[in-house]
Amino acid sequence: MADIVDSEWMGGEPDGFERLWTPHRMAYVRNASERAPLEGEHQCPLCKKASDDDRAHLVVHRGEQCYVVLNLYPYNPGHLMVCPYRHIGWYTQATDAERDEMGVLTQQAMRVLQHVSGTKGFNIGMNQGVTGGAGIAEHLHQHVVPRWVGDSNFLPIIAHTKALPELLDDTWQRVRDAWNEVK
Repeated sequence: MADIVDSEWMGGEPDGFERLWTPHRMAYVRNASERAPLEGEHQCPLCKKASDDDRAHLVVHRGEQCYVVLNLYPYNPGHLMVCPYRHIGWYTQATDAERDEMGVLTQQAMRVLQHVSGTKGFNIGMNQGVTGGAGIAEHLHQHVVPRWVGDSNFLPIIAHTKALPELLDDTWQRVRDAWNEVK
């Protein structure tokens, strides 16, 4: 059997990586582009109005062009998103003021998360378009995900479970309280 399973038949030359096959994710990949597009701001969960209750909507800070919100489905505790108020989907559509404030708020988000959680690393980025992995492609948002050594494990793959050691409301309170204190 070993002779049958050669690298060309399996799709390429060995590259030193072990593969963790997760075929159950293919259903998500196939269906991700089938969600009906959000029809404007009234359907968009990332469109926040000044009259919205910040705590109920997990908004931890409001700037002039953008706001910072906890991710409702966090990868890790403290997973924040920096979003413009305007309902735009592409980074190329951001005004200079929106782009600049996103950068400033991302830096402050990092400082606050370091202060409240002691994180030593981050994943920061944007997924653009459905094909690029954006869950809500219609509203631009930048992820700020705090990371710790050993925070990744097999629990999501084996048990379809994500272990988050803090409630969203507790995280919201700690981040919101520290936002204006941390410089």
